[in-house]
Amino acid sequence: MSNLLEVNKVVKQYGDYTALNEVSLSVPKGSIYGLLGPNGAGKTSLIRIINQITLPDSGEIILDGEKLQPKHIQHIGYLPEERGLYQSMKVGEQCLYLAQMKGLSKAEAKKQLDYWFDRLEIQGWWNKKIQELSKGMAQKIQFVVCVLHQPKLLILDEPFSGFDPVNANIIKDEILALKQKGTTILFSTHRMESVEELCDEIALIHESNKLIEGKLNDVKRQFRTNSYEVGILSSDVEGLMFAITQKFTVGPAHFKSLNNELKLEIHIGDATPNELLNILVQKGQVTHFVEKIPSVNDIFIQTVS
Repeated sequence: MSNLLEVNKVVKQYGDYTALNEVSLSVPKGSIYGLLGPNGAGKTSLIRIINQITLPDSGEIILDGEKLQPKHIQHIGYLPEERGLYQSMKVGEQCLYLAQMKGLSKAEAKKQLDYWFDRLEIQGWWNKKIQELSKGMAQKIQFVVCVLHQPKLLILDEPFSGFDPVNANIIKDEILALKQKGTTILFSTHRMESVEELCDEIALIHESNKLIEGKLNDVKRQFRTNSYEVGILSSDVEGLMFAITQKFTVGPAHFKSLNNELKLEIHIGDATPNELLNILVQKGQVTHFVEKIPSVNDIFIQTVS
């Protein structure tokens, strides 16, 4: 898979402060790429450079095989964390204006808006002013504005902020549908559960440096501990514990369950899961047996800490 976006050794400084320290990223075409990091890591600085709001001090950005140029802004959609709609302007009028700024003719803009207003069931909002809308309703309009020119690269900064669970799911489904149509999505968020659901690849930036980059499953493999969460009902707990502690490292587990079983986290090292299972089934009824795969949240905290 070729890359739509390449960030090559980008440096950005503000006086004595380094926001980005030779950061390089490769974002494959048609992927959802999670850009992660704590506050102040450098994510916003990078997004502003990609959007040509600011320029890098050194390094370069390549978009679809070409060095980033002003003309490329028509191929980028950007949903900022701090939304920026004109509060006293009518929804339809504002959307037409912003669409034409992205290079669409008035007729094409109207066609795209009819499609999105129908798809998101907001047809009745055309003549409403932004200030008359709830935060979630305004978020929908902002989302429409950033996708209606069918960008090659869609940058989403905290796209679910302000949405209730129902509308967050609607927008999540639209993001996945855009990916299916070939849109490449750069997704910045602090909601790690959204990263788990949506992202194919991730990068983690901390204190201006890239610490992690890769396919989500490959990153998880790097942080794998060969540990299993086990639930077991046993009439011989003492014998069970003696048998498994002879070979494995054992600690308490805290998963949710409807049973009142013994809950253990067992690190198997170089052994196989079957070796552990063989011991367990001889000592009781196994009700729960699952590998403890590191979550994105676990990886984030471990790396940043």
